[in-house]
Amino acid sequence: MTSPLDDLGEQKPREECGVFAVWAPEEDVAKLTFYGLFALQHRGQEAAGIAVGDGHQTIVFKDLGLVNQVFDEQTLQAMRGNVAIGHTRYSTTGASSWENAQPMFRSTGEGTGVALAHNGNLVNTTALKRRAVQLGIMPENKLAGCASDTDVVASLLAHTAVNQGLEEAALHLLPKVEGAFCFVMCDTDTIYAARDPYGVRPLSLGRLERGWVVASETCALDIVGASYVRDIEPGEFVTINATGVHSRRFAEPRHARCIFEHVYLARPDSFLNGRSVNAARVEIGRSLAREHPCDGDLVIPVPESGTPAAVGYAQESGIPFAQGLTKNSYVGRTFIQPSQTIRQLGIRLKLNPLREVIRGKRLVVVDDSIVRGNTQRALVSMLREAGAAEVHVRIASPPVKWPCFYGIDFASPAELIANGVDDADDILEGVRRAIGADSLGFVSQESMVNSTCQPANEMCCACFDGQYPIKLPPENPLVKPLLHMKGANCVVASDTQVPDDLLDLVEPEEQITNTLQ
Repeated sequence: MTSPLDDLGEQKPREECGVFAVWAPEEDVAKLTFYGLFALQHRGQEAAGIAVGDGHQTIVFKDLGLVNQVFDEQTLQAMRGNVAIGHTRYSTTGASSWENAQPMFRSTGEGTGVALAHNGNLVNTTALKRRAVQLGIMPENKLAGCASDTDVVASLLAHTAVNQGLEEAALHLLPKVEGAFCFVMCDTDTIYAARDPYGVRPLSLGRLERGWVVASETCALDIVGASYVRDIEPGEFVTINATGVHSRRFAEPRHARCIFEHVYLARPDSFLNGRSVNAARVEIGRSLAREHPCDGDLVIPVPESGTPAAVGYAQESGIPFAQGLTKNSYVGRTFIQPSQTIRQLGIRLKLNPLREVIRGKRLVVVDDSIVRGNTQRALVSMLREAGAAEVHVRIASPPVKWPCFYGIDFASPAELIANGVDDADDILEGVRRAIGADSLGFVSQESMVNSTCQPANEMCCACFDGQYPIKLPPENPLVKPLLHMKGANCVVASDTQVPDDLLDLVEPEEQITNTLQ
């Protein structure tokens, strides 16, 4: 479900999902999960859900909407248990509907089952779906795309667990799952967590006084009073129950952490692989000032995501920092269709200039990224109308030229402004003219990566350089055009048939009783 407000300005890259899990028999696990999801709300605003296990059964409650719209005191009070997992969703695979809200629950027979929540995006969903159809656990029409990748994994996992148990089923299935994923799951008394071998999306382990927590970002640990212990490692599967925390490896780590988590997706108060997100963004701003200096009067951010980089730019350049734009924090999901008059207001529904601050000033405007360019074009025009003498735009990431297949909902290649300028050899000048700025500067990829304090060969920068670390799905309509784009290092799966290693996913069909309806 797309908000009508998406047409009013540039839609930022969507942050896909956030996951949270807690094992704490002596705590109110539903409320802990609610507050954990509240901290992860920025990662998805379409739907939210919580599953709670009490040792005998698992209860799932989910709905469309924000976390505080889906849950109230009465609902949370009714969800008593020892373990819980939660999810806040933006759809990258599967429509925005109640059926695709998470956690997903699938029965494993005898009244038991598995609840599963997922952050990321799989690239071999078609092959997994075909196997599920062959096994008779999903209907044929699911191949038409009405099932999410999470739905497919949950179904296969539950089916396999009938004979092997949930832990062994997961360790058997996970090596066959390709793409970017962080899974949290639970049965009635145990929580489980898994991170893909590349570690594309973040996942952290925290310690409560009387329990354990797993979360997409460390900010969610902070809000529930958990101390950070460590990151879940790429290719690691963690089991947490009354016997403690147990770790097993299902794949060797390869490391391709998403650089865009540092640039925009993660909350600034989170830590990624030991590095403060805020500190990384401030350092990007400092690098931006060194690489693209400007003779300006004020540095102003595009709130909120451009603020840390703007602070760094001001610190390095010596140009005073100021808040020149006010953001309406309540613009988000809406079911009220805007009239044509309101549409024409565009970005003003989200941002409004402080005229007394910017009038007559040469502004250095710092933002996190440019995707389609609609926001920056409207913003430059609005600042000029408000009296700015000059508008110099500085961007805390390189030009976005490639789509993401690993969980971020970017525009198609043709819609990206960096691919649509007249002169492909001078993207900087072409984009500057397109948005109407007096000057424009993008931080270099090298400086952006260096700001994270992570090795460059362990970061995924595919949206900036086209170097995809995980093979791309051939059934995706965006893949074919990529093959014709100069410089792409696209590793594409040869076909969409079921690979041989998926054929042994479960015991022979005749030995399995289908428990999924």
